[in-house]
Amino acid sequence: MPPTLYRDTGYTLRHLIENIEGGRIGLPDIQRPFAWSAAKTRDLFDSMYRGYPIGTLMFWETGAEVGTRQIGTEVDDRAPQLLVVDGQQRLTALFAVLTGRKIVTKSFDEINIRVAFHPEDQTFEVTDAAIERDAHFIPDITALWAQGGYKPTVRRFFQRLEEGGGQPLSDTVKDELEERIDRVRDLHEFRFQVVELGASADEEQVADIFVRINSDGVKLNQSDFILTLMSVHWEKGRRQLEDFSRGAVIAGLPDPSPRNAFLNPSPDQLLRVAVAVAFRRARLQHVYSILRGKDLATGKVTAARRQEQFDRLAQAHTKVLDLTSWHEFFQCVRAAGFRSRKMITSDSALLYSYTIWLIGHHDFGLTADELRPMIGRWFFMAHTTGRYSNSPESQMEFDLGRIGSLPPGDGRAFTAELDRIITANFTGDYWDISLPNRLDTSSSRSPVLFAYQAALNILDAEMLLGDQRIRDLLDPSVKPARAVDRDNLFHRKVLARLGITDRRQVNAIANMAYVTWLADELSNSDAPHDYWPRITNAMDPEVLGRQVRWHALPVGWEQLDYFTFLERRRQLIAKVVREAFETLTGERPAYIPTTPADMIAAGESQGTEFKASARWNVHTRQAEKSLRHNIVKAVCGFLNGEGGNLYIGVADDGTVLGIENDLNTLESQASVDGYELFVRQLLDSSLSTPTATTVRIRFPEISGNVVCQISVAAAGRPVFAKPPKGGNGATDFWVRVGNATKQLHGDDLLRYQEEHWG
Repeated sequence: MPPTLYRDTGYTLRHLIENIEGGRIGLPDIQRPFAWSAAKTRDLFDSMYRGYPIGTLMFWETGAEVGTRQIGTEVDDRAPQLLVVDGQQRLTALFAVLTGRKIVTKSFDEINIRVAFHPEDQTFEVTDAAIERDAHFIPDITALWAQGGYKPTVRRFFQRLEEGGGQPLSDTVKDELEERIDRVRDLHEFRFQVVELGASADEEQVADIFVRINSDGVKLNQSDFILTLMSVHWEKGRRQLEDFSRGAVIAGLPDPSPRNAFLNPSPDQLLRVAVAVAFRRARLQHVYSILRGKDLATGKVTAARRQEQFDRLAQAHTKVLDLTSWHEFFQCVRAAGFRSRKMITSDSALLYSYTIWLIGHHDFGLTADELRPMIGRWFFMAHTTGRYSNSPESQMEFDLGRIGSLPPGDGRAFTAELDRIITANFTGDYWDISLPNRLDTSSSRSPVLFAYQAALNILDAEMLLGDQRIRDLLDPSVKPARAVDRDNLFHRKVLARLGITDRRQVNAIANMAYVTWLADELSNSDAPHDYWPRITNAMDPEVLGRQVRWHALPVGWEQLDYFTFLERRRQLIAKVVREAFETLTGERPAYIPTTPADMIAAGESQGTEFKASARWNVHTRQAEKSLRHNIVKAVCGFLNGEGGNLYIGVADDGTVLGIENDLNTLESQASVDGYELFVRQLLDSSLSTPTATTVRIRFPEISGNVVCQISVAAAGRPVFAKPPKGGNGATDFWVRVGNATKQLHGDDLLRYQEEHWG
């Protein structure tokens, strides 16, 4: 029989309150934003009053010995022996009402939860001004548990009833009402069923148990456990994370404060940055064990090791919460053309870019001025390409690994490595193919749309047909005289007359621009070939020329048919984005672009995949048709993701095998030309869309072996593949996620399409 990880026990509410006040049970949420509504707290008391079950509580033994002090405290704070894992909101509500302790709202206001009781109806209500005046209510039941407060509360209740009714109450009525009030006071003897998990249970087991017994099925994550551990051993550190997060939200605090235009951080987000800086880990899988003081090799836990690891975290923690560093980093984001959180689609891109800023500053000795253009370029790339959108932890582990291999203190090597990664993502194919394809959407929250807006800010562009700067329009600190948004260049009514009414086509990114219409043009619905000459005839040619360039209008655009216009403008928008990005480069050495050998040496990732062969089974040593589907699946995944490179002739571990055996199976066409023809025909016959404009095939020689490099650009719309067993239709949807290619179905597929393409 397997060992039991828990024991069933019970606590009265009074004992729970005493243990929380005495520090034996840790209830960290009492000083954190309270998620429950006052009505839910009222319903909890009503259920207890009626004797209904209100769910099981779950505690977890912390492993802290009795009397153990918390780390880094100047006062004699003791580490709790039990921590509330499930039931924090219930206990917070009960503790706050029974003790009169204030709770913190989502807006970080401190308030009392006030619940009223109506003894005649035996009902509970949330206290408001009307209930305060109503003599039939005890307006705040907290008084029933206050020292010396019970009898005066009952006397006052009877006095108000008699004054309101104009006659004294009979003893029988008083006895009945007092008995009901006693039942409320006696709720502090309400008995809770509690599951206590032993200290031997690890975080994965606790998470699994939590999900199995929790009706909401909420999954505890690794950051939850690390924050929990901080509550036990380093409450001061957790409190600092929460105070910093609170300061970033609350307006009107005296400077300096963490408040900024881009991010309202949560404690777990800041924790992730600190962990990455301290331990060079983005995955939190082993960090909990490290902070417990566990030796990952022997499994032994020691207090000395725990102290040592918390000291490392504390040093990183101080760096992360340094307000000068925090605001210097956001200057990098502004330098990259971004103006507010409205332009940010990925908090992960911000947080991991901040991590890299901190590492560059503290470990490589770069100044804020030196980091500003470098991190600006990095953030522009990471946010635009969605580098940290899918499997962000895996991607950040890869980036931390690349940085971790550099000589400490070598700022030039640090800058060069980041530039290599940027160049590997912002390739010629990306600017010419992937970015125009990604612009083929109507999504108003597309990262590539925000990249274009950032580019207009970098270039200090004016609105089309006006003189207001785009950067002022998008700056949250600037209040325009009237709201201005993007507008259609081909008006809706014009498109409707052409039979084009689909919202995605009408509101395509390439049909929208920041335009200042003249007053008499606001209600016009003319075609571009009518209104454009009329408006621009009186404009300064120099002004018109730069606005046409910034707003990516093709030559003679007003004469083009709609879909040709969209295609050409997407290409020009991509050029504007590239031009703006290159202005961020500044004066710096030219670095060698990442080569195929570099990509293979870096291993499989979001943008790189290896296949040993496409035709020849290296294990059975014979030709095998089923291998071809692996190529189709991989290319389909890149098309539906952010693009990437597939290398055929490379083993999973990065060993270069070459494609010689594959070539030999082609017989009379045993050449790289024949191989390219084979790949082209395979993809065109197996995918739902032609790949001539999105797939490029090359044959680099690496370590004396020729491999096939298939460079795939992101597709502008969903691409489907035929199933492995063939068939007439292409129905399978594959997407690259992290270093794996996954198939999506049903709601997951629909959600991904909406988020990715709009």
